[in-house]
Amino acid sequence: MKTQYTDNRYPRVVIIGGGFGGIEIAKGLKNKEVEVVLLDRNNHHTFQPLLYQVATGTLDAPSIAFPFRKMFRKQENFTFRIADVQRIDEANKVLDTDIGTIPYDYLVIATGATTNFFGNKDMEYYAMPMKNVKEAVGIRSYLLQNIEESLLKTDPAERAPYLNFVVVGGGPTGVELSGAIAEIRNHILAKDYPELKKEDMNVYLVEGLPKILANLSPQASEKAELYLNELGVKVMLNVQVTGYDGEEITFADGKRIKTKTVLWSAGVAGQFPEGISKGTIERGNRIRIDEECRVVGTKDIFAIGDVAAMVTDDLPRGHPGVAPVAQQQGRLLAKNIIRIINGQPTEQFKYFDKGSMATIGRNKAVVDIGKIRFQGFFAWWVWMFVHLMSLVGFRNRVVTFINWTISYLTFNAGIRLIIHKYRRPNRIEELDDMKIN
Repeated sequence: MKTQYTDNRYPRVVIIGGGFGGIEIAKGLKNKEVEVVLLDRNNHHTFQPLLYQVATGTLDAPSIAFPFRKMFRKQENFTFRIADVQRIDEANKVLDTDIGTIPYDYLVIATGATTNFFGNKDMEYYAMPMKNVKEAVGIRSYLLQNIEESLLKTDPAERAPYLNFVVVGGGPTGVELSGAIAEIRNHILAKDYPELKKEDMNVYLVEGLPKILANLSPQASEKAELYLNELGVKVMLNVQVTGYDGEEITFADGKRIKTKTVLWSAGVAGQFPEGISKGTIERGNRIRIDEECRVVGTKDIFAIGDVAAMVTDDLPRGHPGVAPVAQQQGRLLAKNIIRIINGQPTEQFKYFDKGSMATIGRNKAVVDIGKIRFQGFFAWWVWMFVHLMSLVGFRNRVVTFINWTISYLTFNAGIRLIIHKYRRPNRIEELDDMKIN
């Protein structure tokens, strides 16, 4: 691999994964006497909190993605390569990848998380996850394909499965996704498809716990459920999914819903290359790290973000899998690596919780900031401002703001295009290829 520093005067910090944590540590090492190498399967960073808007056609995919090379073009000690890291060789301090062997002095695993189907292979095959741009675009195409297919059915019983949309998982992603689909039902369906009425389309949100948005305050959870009900979403609480065969989803209480579309947001699991000791793997396939973000039992390997679990007495399951955790860990780790190189004492990670929020639809959102709780129109504007300012790139902010403004004023904006028809893989074995690509 060609890099900026070919004489090996500077230690090499290799970062696997260009998510929120990965880009923060790379930025934090700018102008430092280190060589920064970022490896990712894609050539762009994705702003995952807005994936659901790509999936429902509010935004186009380029609006929430930004190329790494453009992001770091002014950082002289930075090198990027598209690579699939297959194995970590800790003894020799090298990575085995599909583009060759890459040595490192310090390694940061920031690979994030993938969808967790909890071992249910049928669900993994038939349900649709949403963790990257490709999956979000696939959902958008599939939603539109099913609506189009419903027009070909004259029998209401045959038409119903194509217009029943089931979202599994009542966290922020599930709540925002089901609310966005409900707004398509309420404002778009009859305009684009005059043969259909909004009553023909059903949106279900399924949650196994007694409430949605379990990590937010009770006020936020109750208000979010009220907003979903106002939008016409059928919220199903304390319900466990037992199976899905592509035609019918079944629940532990015996209930069944005929549907062609199940969108899965019920769980995540860490993803990382081989070479990490199984003894350091925590619940959710997360790597156990100490309070300096170092992988337990190693010297020069660190992990941050969704793939990492800093388990303490106060945090028996580690920190929540949200972007601010990864960003704060990345910023601290950049400083700590320089301190380690210079023989200086390091700092321990302390997470500062800036709050949590979720949007349910037009003029409807919930926000928790410390002990401050507010919902409704103002919360919605706060949610939009925070997400708009968090996007990478001036163009992306402008395009997103324009799309949101037009959508708000017209009730009829969006990118409802089927560019590539979505199809399921022929067999379950093909799922691994889909995840990589």
